[in-house]
Amino acid sequence: MRDETPDVPALHRRSFLKHTGALGAAAAVSASLSACSSGPESTNDTGTGSGRDRTLTAVIGYGNDGSWDPTQTASAFCMAANNHVYEGLLDTDPISREPYAALATEVPKDPDSTSWTFTLRAGATFHDGKPVTADDVVFVFQRILDPDTQTLAKGFFASWLKEVRKIDAQNVELVLKFPFPDGLSRLTLAKIMPKHVFSRPGAWDDAIKGKAIGSGPYRQTAHHPKSNTTFEAFDGYNGPRKPAFRKMNWLTIVDAAPRVAKISGSRAGAQIADNIPYANIGRLESGGMTVAGGAGMNNLFLMFNTRHKPFDDVRVRQALHYAIDTEEMVEVALKGHGKPSSSFLDEANPSYRRAKTVYDHDPDRAKALLKEAGVKGLSIEILAVNVSWIADCLPTVKASWDAIGVRTTLSPQETTAVFTKMDQKQDYQVVAAASNPNQFGLDADLIMHYNYGPENLWMQYTRWAADPVARQLFKDMDRATREPDPAKKKAIVQDYIDVVAEQAVLYPVVHNELMTAWNPARLSGIRAQPYPGINLLQAKWA
Repeated sequence: MRDETPDVPALHRRSFLKHTGALGAAAAVSASLSACSSGPESTNDTGTGSGRDRTLTAVIGYGNDGSWDPTQTASAFCMAANNHVYEGLLDTDPISREPYAALATEVPKDPDSTSWTFTLRAGATFHDGKPVTADDVVFVFQRILDPDTQTLAKGFFASWLKEVRKIDAQNVELVLKFPFPDGLSRLTLAKIMPKHVFSRPGAWDDAIKGKAIGSGPYRQTAHHPKSNTTFEAFDGYNGPRKPAFRKMNWLTIVDAAPRVAKISGSRAGAQIADNIPYANIGRLESGGMTVAGGAGMNNLFLMFNTRHKPFDDVRVRQALHYAIDTEEMVEVALKGHGKPSSSFLDEANPSYRRAKTVYDHDPDRAKALLKEAGVKGLSIEILAVNVSWIADCLPTVKASWDAIGVRTTLSPQETTAVFTKMDQKQDYQVVAAASNPNQFGLDADLIMHYNYGPENLWMQYTRWAADPVARQLFKDMDRATREPDPAKKKAIVQDYIDVVAEQAVLYPVVHNELMTAWNPARLSGIRAQPYPGINLLQAKWA
């Protein structure tokens, strides 16, 4: 099985841009995209040099041919790479997600203010040698907030950020619509890009294809879609995260077996890899590798087409969730590296509360709900992405539904194929796929708006946005966004998540760990992320 990006559906950018308020899709461009920078075509450069000139070789389990435009992308590979190439005014720790000063000189002292002023780091330059100025900051935020330009980033900023003003060449002011302290950590999602490069005709298309020029510690030196992307330490970088590796070569290997083989044995061709299959953990550890997991929002979810009867009936959706033996799924498919969902949020999220409706395995209740709904003889085809761990979980879903008399057919397909059908508004019954909004952040407001919202793609896929329950949900979500008191905001979020749990329109079945493996004899400072990709900004040679 192939491992496509599990965090978001892989959608063609042009389709993505047709939707307003889009919050739920990666823009995956086709294999025909050409490389946008020069460099060796090698996918096997393992950097056998010595000392500071050694090349760090990483294996990423997701494609590098998604959109690289920081205002658009939700691609695991591209977002991880962009964190090394670009900077926000503030960036966040990859684990705690606490904001720190990146291009700006400090974090605002009053996060509850409706005006944040930032001074740019003196001497900061882009990779082409041009200085970073306030004009570049305003340029990026104008694109994000432009009502006529649909970007993924807009959904993370437009509700609370009014405008960004230039004070002078080195200072900018962010004007908020209302106090929104969570916005500080979201500033990492607005990567500052050079206006003199990306304001040119066709430049945004170049950004999609892989052109990346930032002010971060690493500059992109070559990009070859479907094979690898290379980086080199930027000598002009004067920020807080100094590059520890002279060169980096990130390989994209979406097939699990060759990905694991690349980091295995005494002649391993890479020092670190993400997206490690659970079945390979023991062998890698016995070979001297460190394998660690990050538990977070990564989940298998079910999404129902509420305009395809009987899935318009909440009792049917609930029945199908109650029927699934999630404990067996965790034990057999996930090898213990997961937990049955007890909320839309994972248990480690700061806003977590056990939902009022929890779908513990209860086949008798499932049968009773189907009977109450007047449903019998139901046959379901599950349209599923073919991510390897999802494929491992699907037999448990089928067996569980078969056991309550629901004839179930599994139809795993390439992620792109699944969501192309969604984009084309083709009919379907149930989709099983993976999601992980933690790559954008931890705050519950961001996570829930990523998945639920009147105009985002997920709600278009479910055909649920016009439902009266959905309309009230959206109002409650907006009320939570504007609530200044943290305790009250948390309570509103937890209450509306109870509605999301009860309705089970798009809802997680299990949350699982994502595993990263690395050679501790070669690397130090590695921390396993609970979302796809790697972050090497605090790593170094051992």
